[in-house]
Amino acid sequence: MKQRTLAREVSITGKALHTGEDVTLTLKPAAANHGYVFRRVDLNGSPEIKPRADLVGDLVRQTTIQEGHAKVHTVEHVLSALHGCGVDNCLIEMNASEPPILDGSAKPFVDLIMQGDPVEQDAEREYFVLDEPVSIQRGNSSIIALPHDGFKISCTSADDRGIHAQFLSLGIDPDIYMTQIAAARTFTVYEDIEELIKLGKIKGGSLDCAVVIKGDKILSKEGLRFKDEFVRHKMLDIIGDITLLGLPIKAHIIATRPGHAINAELSKALAEKLAEKRKGPKKKPRPTAVLPTETELDIRRILDTLPHRYPFVMIDRVVEFVGEDALVAIKNVSINEPFFQGHFPGNPVMPGVLQLEAMAQAAGILMLRRGASSEGKTTLFMSADKVKFRKPVRPGDQLILNAKLLKARGNKLASAEVTCTVDGQVVSSAELMFAIVDESAMEG
Repeated sequence: MKQRTLAREVSITGKALHTGEDVTLTLKPAAANHGYVFRRVDLNGSPEIKPRADLVGDLVRQTTIQEGHAKVHTVEHVLSALHGCGVDNCLIEMNASEPPILDGSAKPFVDLIMQGDPVEQDAEREYFVLDEPVSIQRGNSSIIALPHDGFKISCTSADDRGIHAQFLSLGIDPDIYMTQIAAARTFTVYEDIEELIKLGKIKGGSLDCAVVIKGDKILSKEGLRFKDEFVRHKMLDIIGDITLLGLPIKAHIIATRPGHAINAELSKALAEKLAEKRKGPKKKPRPTAVLPTETELDIRRILDTLPHRYPFVMIDRVVEFVGEDALVAIKNVSINEPFFQGHFPGNPVMPGVLQLEAMAQAAGILMLRRGASSEGKTTLFMSADKVKFRKPVRPGDQLILNAKLLKARGNKLASAEVTCTVDGQVVSSAELMFAIVDESAMEG
């Protein structure tokens, strides 16, 4: 499905619900992949804010987003209308901090969007396809998103006394939204009005833009537009708040007594899932132990196995494991080795002690492979016997190490015989003893 924007800009003027300010809101066309962006033209520099879950501020009877000094209050109705009408990209300009409340529903915004004539763009619409449940619980409110091939909301709305409990479940598409959701108006319980006024809210509120519930009576300038108008408005708010995810979602949202705070928490949790998904699947870590099934080791697996690092890694590759008790490894001797600077200038020779270290590392790998469980283990070189250096090893030589275990005492002590050759000629050899210890024992 293609992304959509508006063919032309359109404007509407009215009074904001909470601030009581007069405000003009203009919807403008935007390029593909632009998403929704609010622009405060009344502030210096006309700052722009992209509605995202991590920018959410005040959630008392509204959804507020804030970035830096710029805020936009009560974004849910206009965002709900854009999302519900299938508009993906739009610049929303306002000359105040809050959109006009109009009649308290999203229908005036839907009508405005239709005047703007939604048009398709070249880019394909991207969805966030939920692949595992996400749930949020706050007191007696809960909201769950389940994997679903489409967008569906099942919602239960109720006040504290349970008098106006309502339930509705709908698959949401533009036709359903415009005919079944958009016209549902915001509402409040009469007893809550005084507290909202004390909080500095609803300065622009009236029975023209809200339904008031007083006991079992409904107060408004007109009767209810739907028998279950309250739950439909709760669904309208969910649709608006879920846009904080940044992408249209394929999921089934099940909500019980939802509100802006819990809706925003769900959007934040989903945004974290989306970020993980965009990073791609986590790479399975390579094992640090030498597995009995491994027949050779490249340098990455050697670094997984040994604690040594530059310039003290003396094994480049294990080319073959011979049964359980022997291996063949190589050390490529390069003129770039740091020790050649001083050993010796003008006559570079690999130090015998480093050949001995290479033997110990080869034998250590062999012992780690032989152990029943070498995860989190390392080897410590303990002693050397029958050490012999027969020929010099120079830059350009390839040192072939043949290591063979001689004796082992359980999985803790072992001795090995190692012979080093260059071009088939023995250059050095030794019998070594070493211990296997926990890596944690070497810390501190």
